[in-house]
Amino acid sequence: MELAAVYHKADKSCCYALERNRFLFRIRVKKGDMASVVLRSQDKYLPVSRQDTRVQTVMEKVCSDEYSDYYEAELSFQVVCLRYFFELTDFNGERIFYANYKFSTRIVTDTDQMFDCPQNLREEERFLIPEWAKNKVVYQIFPSRFAASREVPEELWYKAPIGHREDLKGDLRGIIDHLGHLEELGVEVLYMTPIFRANTSHKYDAVDYYQIDPSFGTKEDLKELVTKAHTKGMRVLLDGVFNHTSPDFFAFADVMKNQEKSEYLDWYYIEGFPLVREWGRKPNFKCFSYFGGMPKLNLSNPEVQDYCIGVARYWIRECDIDGWRLDVGDEISHVFWKRFRREVKAQKPEALIIGEVWHYAPDFLEGDEWDSVMNYPFKDAVKELLADGSITVSQYAGRLGFIRGNVHTDVYPVLLNLIGSHDCPRFLHECGGDAQRLKMAAALQLLNPGMPMIYYGDEYAMEGGKDPDCRRGMVWEEGRQNGEVYDWYRRLIRVRKEHPSLTAGKILSLRAEDEKGLLVIVKSDGNEKTVTLFHCGTERIDLPEYAGLSELLREKKFEGRLGAMEAAVLIVDGE
Repeated sequence: MELAAVYHKADKSCCYALERNRFLFRIRVKKGDMASVVLRSQDKYLPVSRQDTRVQTVMEKVCSDEYSDYYEAELSFQVVCLRYFFELTDFNGERIFYANYKFSTRIVTDTDQMFDCPQNLREEERFLIPEWAKNKVVYQIFPSRFAASREVPEELWYKAPIGHREDLKGDLRGIIDHLGHLEELGVEVLYMTPIFRANTSHKYDAVDYYQIDPSFGTKEDLKELVTKAHTKGMRVLLDGVFNHTSPDFFAFADVMKNQEKSEYLDWYYIEGFPLVREWGRKPNFKCFSYFGGMPKLNLSNPEVQDYCIGVARYWIRECDIDGWRLDVGDEISHVFWKRFRREVKAQKPEALIIGEVWHYAPDFLEGDEWDSVMNYPFKDAVKELLADGSITVSQYAGRLGFIRGNVHTDVYPVLLNLIGSHDCPRFLHECGGDAQRLKMAAALQLLNPGMPMIYYGDEYAMEGGKDPDCRRGMVWEEGRQNGEVYDWYRRLIRVRKEHPSLTAGKILSLRAEDEKGLLVIVKSDGNEKTVTLFHCGTERIDLPEYAGLSELLREKKFEGRLGAMEAAVLIVDGE
């Protein structure tokens, strides 16, 4: 038994309230080490001699990564404080008890030597995530390149490759005119990159946060977009860029004008004067990625906090938006995000808050800051599996197991699972133009829990290299669209919605066969059982054991075989 691999913290990361009187407990152990894990618990304040409150709960292995197994148990109780510990038994029959960060070969009877779970404290710090967001399909739009309500020459709109400066005249009215496309596809959440006044096509350097960029339209256009989206059952998220501004933003413009005498000196991180903003030289003020065109705001300054939170509340109040995606969120302090959450949720309790972070970042997902993150580790795993071929299906499953085993169980259904965005090459480009690999990536996105984010145009197999080429004009011309890929996306989304066991069901088994490139996931939600087959190999495989089952994606009986880079969803009658 590998004791050094055992991990549990008696805090809200491993012991938390799911609802009133119901709690989840989690422990991590070495992969393949334990035959059983039992949670032992009892009331802290009631002596066993007076009332025996001791309970033994067999914990379930819910997932694994490459090195660890994750066990969980849900427990219902109503006490002042619960004390608990773990009984670990390995495959050799060795039994160890783990309590209060100490191991013992003897059962623990002294409650002072057990882990501690104060019920009210855990319930008061419960992670409340908008129910509406769980497992919804998201669509990301880059407004300047998605759709234009004005005439744009075809040679400009479809220019490839494309740079930062091309003006394709995309606008909010163009998005409104194409809401029918999103509805037909099955989109449930619309996320737009920044729309506030700026001097660039990407708008990540705001000049005025309280004005819609004139090239995009007006506040009334945004109101209409949100209203019509809501009518069609879609929510709308905006991009909040509070890490940095444009140099033309009023506060930095004043610093440039008045230098040491500027009343906005503390709005930024100024290291000296005169300001260095020459290309090729490191600026003498903090900014995004050493780029002098995006000076970094000092969000430890209460005035700056007031301003940014005022912006976030304003657009919720004025246009009824449904939440914010937060740019470069991991480079801003926890103090600010805690306040941001309180005040945004006070404005609209059901607002969704998603942070941009490109790595595993549990410190932002403890219930008092963000609701979710852009799940770039998922993107990386899909790319390495399908585009690079650098990991096996079992390693891919391990990557997802790490995420599932470490994030809050209520966060898992709202992770923004992407395979591409405005910041990275399109997936079709990553896999050398192989549309079949793109279809497999879409299957991995859409047939599993989370909020799958479709980057505009991926449903038509759009091409595009690294930023800014990934931001080409949307392919509205039918001759430029891949209809087969579009139909595949629609089928995936339809099956996802019609069969909730795919997203909300319990995993009954997960099998990875590296030699075949096959991943098999069996799930049940109590009403139906599904078998999802992901074949990531390059040769046809036979699967006679599944022949004859109903195949949901193709609406026929499964023939018992899969071609290269093919997926299937089978329905199993009965439980």
